[in-house]
Amino acid sequence: MSVLIAGAGIGGLTLALTCHQTGIPFRIFEQVEKIEPLGVGINLQPHAVRELFELGLEKELDAFGVRTTNVTYFSKLGGKIWNEPRGKDAGYHWPQYSVHRGKLQTMLHDALMKRTHDNIVETGCAFSSFEEDKAGVSISLQARDGKLLEKVTGDVLIGCDGIHSSVRHQLFPNEGPPVWGGAILWRGTTTTEPFLDGATMAMAGHEFQKFVTYPISKVDRQTGKALINWIAELKFDADKVWSKEDWNRQGVLEDFLPAFENWHFDWLDVPKLIVDHNAVYEFPMVDRDPLDQWTFGRVTLLGDAAHAMYPIGSNGATQGIVDARILVRQLLATGLNSEALASYENERRPITSKIVLANRGNGPDQIMEIVEQKCAGKFDDIHQVISQSQLEERASKYKHLTGFDVETLNAQPSIIPSDQIIN
Repeated sequence: MSVLIAGAGIGGLTLALTCHQTGIPFRIFEQVEKIEPLGVGINLQPHAVRELFELGLEKELDAFGVRTTNVTYFSKLGGKIWNEPRGKDAGYHWPQYSVHRGKLQTMLHDALMKRTHDNIVETGCAFSSFEEDKAGVSISLQARDGKLLEKVTGDVLIGCDGIHSSVRHQLFPNEGPPVWGGAILWRGTTTTEPFLDGATMAMAGHEFQKFVTYPISKVDRQTGKALINWIAELKFDADKVWSKEDWNRQGVLEDFLPAFENWHFDWLDVPKLIVDHNAVYEFPMVDRDPLDQWTFGRVTLLGDAAHAMYPIGSNGATQGIVDARILVRQLLATGLNSEALASYENERRPITSKIVLANRGNGPDQIMEIVEQKCAGKFDDIHQVISQSQLEERASKYKHLTGFDVETLNAQPSIIPSDQIIN
C-alpha cells in the first residue's frame, strides 16, 4: 500500500521527494505525457527554500535560480516607496529565489528520477475518480484520449492537481470555475540587461495598474544579459466580458501596452522591456474560495488544489511546498491513514485560507494603492505621504501571516526530524 499522488506539479513532486526521503511508499500520476519547462517566473520564499535545501537540492536551485536580494515598491511614476532586503540579506538562514517555474518543476522531476527509478512518475495518466472503503482508496485513471487505464489502490489519495483539480471536483462537484475578480495578467520574459542590482524584485503602480519584474536567470558572461520575467496587470470591472476561461493564451500587446507606454523610469524602461519580449501570455488572475474542509476520509488536497491564491506576495508555490512537508510529517507520526490527513488539514487550512483572503485584499502590494490614493503616485519625500513605521508594519504583518518572519522561521525546528530521514 502507498500514498497516491494525483499531479506532478511543484507540490506533488515535493511530496513525492519527501516520501522517498522518509521511506514512505508512493505512486505519482501526471496527466501530461512529458514534463517540460513551461511557464514563466515565480518566487520561492525562505521557508520553502529551507525545505528544498533539506531535500538536498541547494546546488540544483543555485544552478538556475537567482538569489533575490531586495523587493522594492515604486509608484506609477517610478518613485521609490519602500525597499526591503530579502533572503540572507534580510537575516534569514536561507535565501529567497526568483526562478523559472518550469525549470523548477523539471528540476524536482529530474531529482526524483535520479533518486528512484525512471518510471516513478507515471505520465499520460489523468486522475478520473476515486472510491474509498475501510481498506483504502482506489483511483481510476484515463489516458489523454479518454481510454480508461488501470485502477490503482493505496492507503491515501492526495490531490495535487492544481486549480482545476479533478480530485477537488469530485469532492465539491457544484463548486464551479475559479473566481475572477477583474484583473488580467500579461506575463512575459525578455532577454536584456538586468536592472538595479540585477537581483531585485520590483513592483510599480497601484491596485488597478501594476508592473512586476525580476530576473530569473544569471547574467550571461558574454552578452551581459539575463532572462527578465515581467507581469503587466490591469484591473477591470469583474462583470466585464473577457476571455476568463481562456487559459494561458498568447498575449496581444495592443491589449495592454498603451497603458504602460509612458512608464519610462530612470531604473527601467517598461515599454521597451515589453516590446522586446521573447513571449507573452495572458492569464485572468483567479483564485478559489477557501474551503471549510479539505479532508474526506482517506482523501485530501494540497497546493493549488487546496488553496489556489492570487500571485501576490510570492506565496503560491511556497505554500504548496510547505504543505507537502507538513503532510509527510503527519504521515510519519500517525501512519498512512485519515487521522494523519486530518491533522495536516487542521494545521494548514486555517493558515492558507487567511493568505487567500489577504491576497484578495492586495496583500503587501496594497502599500502602492495607499500611495496612489494619497498623492496619485507623485512625491518628493515618501515619508510625507506615509510614515516609515506604517511601511514597516505592513511588511511585517504579511510575513507573520504567511509564516516567514525572520526571527520565527530561523528559530523553528525542521519540519521533518533528522532521525526520520533514511534517503
